[in-house]
Amino acid sequence: MKKIKAPYYWNDAKKFLSNKDKKLAKIISQYNGYLVTRNNPFHSLCRSIIGQQISVKAADSIWLKFERVVKKIKPINLIKLSKARLASLGLSRQKVEYLKIIAKEFFDKRLDIKDLQRMSDEEVIKHMIKIKGIGIWTAQMFLIFNLNRPNIFPFSDVGLVKAISKNYKKEYPLKKDQLDFFQKKWHPYTTVATWYMWRSIDPVPVEY
Repeated sequence: MKKIKAPYYWNDAKKFLSNKDKKLAKIISQYNGYLVTRNNPFHSLCRSIIGQQISVKAADSIWLKFERVVKKIKPINLIKLSKARLASLGLSRQKVEYLKIIAKEFFDKRLDIKDLQRMSDEEVIKHMIKIKGIGIWTAQMFLIFNLNRPNIFPFSDVGLVKAISKNYKKEYPLKKDQLDFFQKKWHPYTTVATWYMWRSIDPVPVEY
């Protein structure tokens, strides 16, 4: 099996962040590994939608059931499944609808990964949130886990905010100006800082 390489910016980002932030430097030294990209945009979006507004543990549980039922994660397989069957996995009616919409977008080739690769981060978000079921957080997960962009700071991500609160002894939830502070501090490698924040509260690397 071919080993998945680290993103091209990963080692530079680790050095930069370690020099900029002593607390983050300690966290970086404690965890091996790096962001893993699946190179499967449909898979990433399905996983992100399932993970919306629920805990990682709950999302993982539903995802395992989802994989067993859908088998190969392809648009046509999801289109063929009934809404009732998807709902039986523990998915809300809204998420079932979103997954069906995403499957149709991919099947009809209206969501083209090559087009997205050519866009800036802001353009990708603007383009993706036009699709029902994709909000800013889901678009940001796509930018991180599929397009491998180095400077994405998912400010509304519960895990990230909790990790900052825990590691920097800030009262949860953080205020906007506090989040802005960390975003500026970790620029231009906020993706990498976010990944290590996630690792600091969950030893299993986050994947979408």
